[in-house]
Amino acid sequence: MNRVFMDYLDKFIVVFIDDILIYSKSEKEHEVHLRLVLQRLRDHKLYARLKKCEFWIEVPFLGHIISKGGITVDPLKIRYYRRFIENFSKTAKPMTSLLKKDTAFKWIADRQAAFDELKKRLTTAPILTLPDQQKKFTVYCDASRDGLGCVLMQEGKVVAYGSRQLRKHEVNYPTHDLELAAVVYALKIWRHYLFGQRCEIYTDHKSLKYIFTQNELNMRQRRWLELIKDYDLEIHYHPGKANVVADALSRKSYANMALGFQMPLELCEEFESLNLGFLSHTTVAHLKQNQP
Repeated sequence: MNRVFMDYLDKFIVVFIDDILIYSKSEKEHEVHLRLVLQRLRDHKLYARLKKCEFWIEVPFLGHIISKGGITVDPLKIRYYRRFIENFSKTAKPMTSLLKKDTAFKWIADRQAAFDELKKRLTTAPILTLPDQQKKFTVYCDASRDGLGCVLMQEGKVVAYGSRQLRKHEVNYPTHDLELAAVVYALKIWRHYLFGQRCEIYTDHKSLKYIFTQNELNMRQRRWLELIKDYDLEIHYHPGKANVVADALSRKSYANMALGFQMPLELCEEFESLNLGFLSHTTVAHLKQNQP
């Protein structure tokens, strides 16, 4: 299917195996796109089953709802979407602790509370902005003894969240290594966005600014530095009190707006709207290819 629609891909069409998603900015433009796609199917003697096709909709696609407002969680899916949930790893910690070796399974009050909180957050998950590879990415990183947190942003809008708990050996890392681990974690999970793109990294650990010019590095830092040098990035110091974006993921359960207003106004406004789940109408079609 990719070969059939090669010249249309990422212009107004997305293909995944036998699913065809057609997206347009207006109904008039959408009609033109639909005719092009249907004619291309006819030319290659391919058929779409009408009862599996939907037109002019906000389409559920691969577990997400896609609209001009961005990407949001599909309410029909009962599963966790880590990238949509701020502070996911800390919230889930009472439950994930059950996965440790030799830990008896006991469903106590704090685990039930964590489960209920995750369900609540899924129903109010924020709409993430669609990434634009033509624009610069910004990453906010933070680390604590509870975990690593990072946020991927463009023009003050959240593209994705990332967080995880510390592994057993990482608990003994010095602060410098722990903060660097958060940067490395962000680069790894968002490699498909950041590799080959100019990006700015913000951290509240000032010495990381000089990681590229330090004379003495331990073996772990040397290994990580080799990975970091693959990216076109610049590391900036961001005071801890202003770095509430990623800090909320690694250690805090909420962002104090008294601190939040030390950030750019656009970022503050984005945080105020994170609990809103509104979707604007758009023009989308979802075609299901007929199976032989």
